[in-house]
Amino acid sequence: MNNVTLANATVIDGTGAAEFLADVVVANGRIADVAAPGTAHAGEVIDCTGLLLTPGFIDIHSHSDLTLLLDPRASSAIHQGVTLEVIGNCGHGCAPMRDIAVARTAIYGPIPAGKFFSWSNFAGYAEKLEQARPAINVMALVPNGQLRLSHVGMEQRVATEGELQGMCADLEASMDAGACGLSSGLEYVQERATTAAEIDALCGIVARRGGLYATHTRDRDRNAVQAIDEAIGTARRTGVRLQVSHITPRGGMRDTEAALEHIDQARAAGLDVGFDMHTRLFGFTHLKNLLPLWVLEGSPGDIHRRLVDPQVLEQVRAHPNLITGVGDWAKIVLVDSVAFDRCNGKSFQDIATERGDTPFDVAMDVLRADVEHLLRPMVLLRTYTEEMLRTTYQHTGCMPGSDATTLAPDGVLAGEKFHGAYTWAAWYLRRMARETQALTLPDAVHRLTGLPAQRLELRDRGRIAKGYCADIVVLNWLRYTERGTERNPSQLADGVVHLLVNGVPTMRHGSVTGERGGQLLRF
Repeated sequence: MNNVTLANATVIDGTGAAEFLADVVVANGRIADVAAPGTAHAGEVIDCTGLLLTPGFIDIHSHSDLTLLLDPRASSAIHQGVTLEVIGNCGHGCAPMRDIAVARTAIYGPIPAGKFFSWSNFAGYAEKLEQARPAINVMALVPNGQLRLSHVGMEQRVATEGELQGMCADLEASMDAGACGLSSGLEYVQERATTAAEIDALCGIVARRGGLYATHTRDRDRNAVQAIDEAIGTARRTGVRLQVSHITPRGGMRDTEAALEHIDQARAAGLDVGFDMHTRLFGFTHLKNLLPLWVLEGSPGDIHRRLVDPQVLEQVRAHPNLITGVGDWAKIVLVDSVAFDRCNGKSFQDIATERGDTPFDVAMDVLRADVEHLLRPMVLLRTYTEEMLRTTYQHTGCMPGSDATTLAPDGVLAGEKFHGAYTWAAWYLRRMARETQALTLPDAVHRLTGLPAQRLELRDRGRIAKGYCADIVVLNWLRYTERGTERNPSQLADGVVHLLVNGVPTMRHGSVTGERGGQLLRF
């Protein structure tokens, strides 16, 4: 399919313009022509009558840094039509890192044993990723969480001048090696002590290079709008291009509308500000984020000894964190605990009632019981309504993202779960464009293709036009849907007929070919 004509397709070109019929010719990894239907016959001709052809979908906010190395097939993504992911978000990622025992606290995905982590800097990670030959394209941000863990370590304090200089040097080297900017996760424990001055110093480097600063803001609950203002202040002082990650606050419609209004004010003032939002009605994170960073130091035995110490537990109870910030244990649901598997899917309030205990004590029991694999127990935070999401998506600047890792139902990642991985793009298009028609289909596709391509300054992707890279998805639109559910999320989406990544046939007639054409797109 490297030289092929996708004939008689209904094309949505990624610009937001109305659909049209066309023959799309692909040659040498690029779109060679977009011709009137029935007029092009270059190479193999595949009839796409009745099928929808669009640019491949771009996931502006992914956490696939590690899972793409473990299983580069990216099955959960390609079955939704995804051809590019931006990794390194929320201050989490795989590089740079000095000590894997410390760095693992800011990595999503199962951590392999042995000497899997053969790199320490971004250049080494990038080489490892290219050797893996992922099925999708990748762009990478530098995670502030790993910069801090590399130089400040597990202490929750302000960085010294020397430590900040080391962080800045690592960021410079990472961008020299192709990283596209910086991310922060200021609500996470490893970054809570980060000051505005530290972020400004790092963002000054990113701004000079024209990169992107994507931030999971410092508070997404009671002070969510003020936290967005903090990020806007960074953009104002440094000139950095700002991307506010999963912008919708957890506090309700009033905060959602206020957040969007503050973004509009910043843009009206001339700041380069964009934002994204995931496509779940809940947040999703590790249960271990209840704990201060120092509790997680050392071996599982060390952690367990702290978690049975009454004095430590009192400090944990008082520790501000992104889970209890929700303010209601009835909205916090246990997912994927090994030791408490019978409780998975229940709220901590319900579990506590059944056990005659408190929700906090239940959470500590789970962490103690699962201490050998603390990356496994996760929680859902039921904090959004569809109205909140719809309002966010309808803003002209909003891009949807997965906020998840690539996974596969078979192979080394079989059994792993991350809500959104198998469903994010399919849910968004099905629900927002086909069922509720909150967005027109061309507009919804634009936010998955042309808009994120512009945000990432990719001048030859995100559009069906002559000369553009052949990242193309062909869908059976009426059949295109997610199949994953809240209780059984790891099911492949349905409806992708053909998928090309850089012209390489990744899916044909609904089946995976085994060919992988993804590239690391160095900034």
